[in-house]
Formats: sequence, C-alpha cells, structure tokens
Amino acid sequence: MRTLICLMLIALAAPALATDWGQYDNARFGYTVDVPPGFEWGKEADNGDGRSFRAGASKLLVWGGNVTEDSFESAVVAAKGYAESDGWNISYEAVTPSWASFSGAQGKRILYQRMIALCDGAYAAFRLEYSAVELGSMEPVVEQLVRSLKGGC
Repeated sequence: MRTLICLMLIALAAPALATDWGQYDNARFGYTVDVPPGFEWGKEADNGDGRSFRAGASKLLVWGGNVTEDSFESAVVAAKGYAESDGWNISYEAVTPSWASFSGAQGKRILYQRMIALCDGAYAAFRLEYSAVELGSMEPVVEQLVRSLKGGC
C-alpha cells in the first residue's frame, strides 16, 4: 500500500516538476533545449548562435555552430581538445555520427558537454559546469538536458 501511495505522489509531482523547466529555442540554427529551474537567462549572443544561463556557481552555455572540420566527429574531437587545453581532465566520452558527450573535472568543478549534429553541416551543443558537491543533484538535470537538446531539419 505504501508503495502505491509513493508511486501516486511521484506521478502527481512529475508534471509539476516538468513545468518548472523553461525552453530555449534558437532561431539561427533551429535547435531547442530545456532550461533548468532557477537558472537566470543571460543575453542572447550577438550573432544569434546561443545563450548563457546561470544559477549560483553553476553555468549553462548553449550554442550552435557550423562544422568547420571534415566531420561532426572531428568537431567533437576539437571541442574536447579545447576543453582539455582549458585544464579540464576529461574522464568520459561517447561519440557517434549524430551525437557526442564528454565530461570531466577541473579541481572541484565538473563539466558535461553534449553536442548533436544538425542539418547542413551544423551542430548544437550545451556545456554545463557545476560544483563537484552538486554531482548527485545535477545528474537528473544533465539527463533532462541531454533528452531535451533537439534540432530540426
């Protein structure tokens, strides 16, 4: 009986939790991504490729770009290389022809970056940086961000 009550409470709370998220739609590259509750919306980039969001010490950057390398996978390798040159110790990566993710740490900070291939040689990406203390509470945030990053053709 307790299990049934818990499941009902979770089911009732899920729509409320989902409505707290915002959605950023990028007109230039045609991608969308959900924005976690509590993140303040920064100014859109002057060139229209993305936007930044902040919640305390946590930072979310979303952007689109054109693949200037010979493939999406090469663009991911370049992005990972930029992160490493900025001092991030990358400990996880997964790369496919249509999406890629990598994550790592720098001191007491965590980085998670996701990229998806878009039409016509473009890509969309988000990069979430947060304190290692928040690792457990940020896992569902990362999962929702990954699920929500979408592009259209």
